[in-house]
Amino acid sequence: MKGPLFYSKILLFGEYGIIQDSKGLSIPYNFYNGALKTDKNPSEEAISSNGHLKRFVAHLKNLAVEQPTLVQFDLVTLEQDVNKGMYFDSSIPQGYGVGSSGALVAAIYDKYAQNKITVLENLTREKLLELKTIFSQMESFFHGKSSGLDPLNSYLSIPILINSKDNIEATGIPTQSLDGKGAVFLIDSGIVGETAPMVNIFMENLKDQGFRNMLKTQFVKYTDSCVENFLGGDMKSLFANTKKLSKVVLSHFKPMIPEEFHAIWQKGIDTNDYYLKLCGSGGGGYILGFTEDLERAKTSLKDYKLEVVYQF
Repeated sequence: MKGPLFYSKILLFGEYGIIQDSKGLSIPYNFYNGALKTDKNPSEEAISSNGHLKRFVAHLKNLAVEQPTLVQFDLVTLEQDVNKGMYFDSSIPQGYGVGSSGALVAAIYDKYAQNKITVLENLTREKLLELKTIFSQMESFFHGKSSGLDPLNSYLSIPILINSKDNIEATGIPTQSLDGKGAVFLIDSGIVGETAPMVNIFMENLKDQGFRNMLKTQFVKYTDSCVENFLGGDMKSLFANTKKLSKVVLSHFKPMIPEEFHAIWQKGIDTNDYYLKLCGSGGGGYILGFTEDLERAKTSLKDYKLEVVYQF
């Protein structure tokens, strides 16, 4: 038995900013995926995943009691399937900022939610927000606090534009050009990132007036501009604003950037070969890169394997 596939996601713009009501843009990333499965001879990974699912079921049972109007699941069937050894078979790396828990949440909702909202119906803003609310409560089991965007992206498998906390919409992104020189890419930091500690550092920093001002006047401003430039296909402005964003992150989000990447982060800004930014909460996992010339970026970052996400 194997269920439908749910893909990983990449938040191109908006990490941390969306907590402060910046714009954001999240796209599905089909390179990684996961599905619910049951095997006769489960591997160690499958047994471990099944243990996670058992704890997740307990979380969903609590939700049913605490928020009965939020969403109803067929908990009886879910529990039976989990007791038979069901697990989440996933190629999505955990702690890498590409939505491993989001895909699992999407798969469970898809299979066990009653009266579920589907991608086939007219996705009004209200329906998208309702899904996002449901998913944020489901995913809070993994991160403590979740926006619900990762599972939303994985479930619908379409780009999502975040205008503000209460205003999200499905969107189209400029068509890829596979022979284009410009690209968005991922670099593997080789370190697993933990979301909760990074978010805690950010929340602690928010208590500082200077940090809050920097967020509003620089970080959120450049993030919003990047989203608008990308969707409008204005690549010249996109790179100018991504460079500004990269500088701000290096200055004010240092704890979220693994130490061995501080120098190559600065090198990108100095040479204009590429600009780096956080992918998800940072602290490890993937680092996101933007370049106007992919070959030049590959030469400049020859010690790292670049995984191309999008070419234009």
